[in-house]
Amino acid sequence: MNIRILLADDHNILREGLRGLLEKQPDVRVVGEANNGMATVQLARELSPDVIIMDITMPGLNGVEATRQIVAANPRVKIVALSVHCEQGYVVAMLKAGAAGYLVKDCAFAELASAVRAVLANHVYLSPSVASVIADSDLQDLPEKELSAFSVLTARECEVLQLLAEGKTIKETASCLRLSEKTIEKHRQRITEKLGIFSIAELTKYAIRHGLTPVRA
Repeated sequence: MNIRILLADDHNILREGLRGLLEKQPDVRVVGEANNGMATVQLARELSPDVIIMDITMPGLNGVEATRQIVAANPRVKIVALSVHCEQGYVVAMLKAGAAGYLVKDCAFAELASAVRAVLANHVYLSPSVASVIADSDLQDLPEKELSAFSVLTARECEVLQLLAEGKTIKETASCLRLSEKTIEKHRQRITEKLGIFSIAELTKYAIRHGLTPVRA
């Protein structure tokens, strides 16, 4: 039986490279690709893959929120994070969202292949460098300096902040999330109060720094 994999990353060359390597495995089939979080959620629903290899920093909807939505809808799907970020806050956020594995992008392909098989066997797989970062940490009580945006803000607030940081207006954000403009404005106010950041420029910097949205040229 083939392992059905969905690739989620906003870099085309990375997805193409991964597809080529994965499809050399006799028991693996890449069933789809997505370049943003919203497309990943939709394809996960349509294709019901066995495993999703998920980047964290993607436009539209980040990998943490995409993971949370996918796992809530279908707990059977196994998600392996593949990210440039190895800081504790990112790792903990992905694991809390429901990811079964976490690797950094400088890993060898053989490790990724092993991780895919490990999560399908209902194991949690962490790269050695990632495991050392979160060793002895309490997932429920991170020190203040390690708190990520995903810990400080609610899931909805993260979505709103990401869209605003990517240049969407209140009206456009409301349309994307199918909420009223008044509701989006309330979320924006709560975000600024929680973070103590009141300009859109600084909010954008915060979103980029915390992996909510990718840097765009």
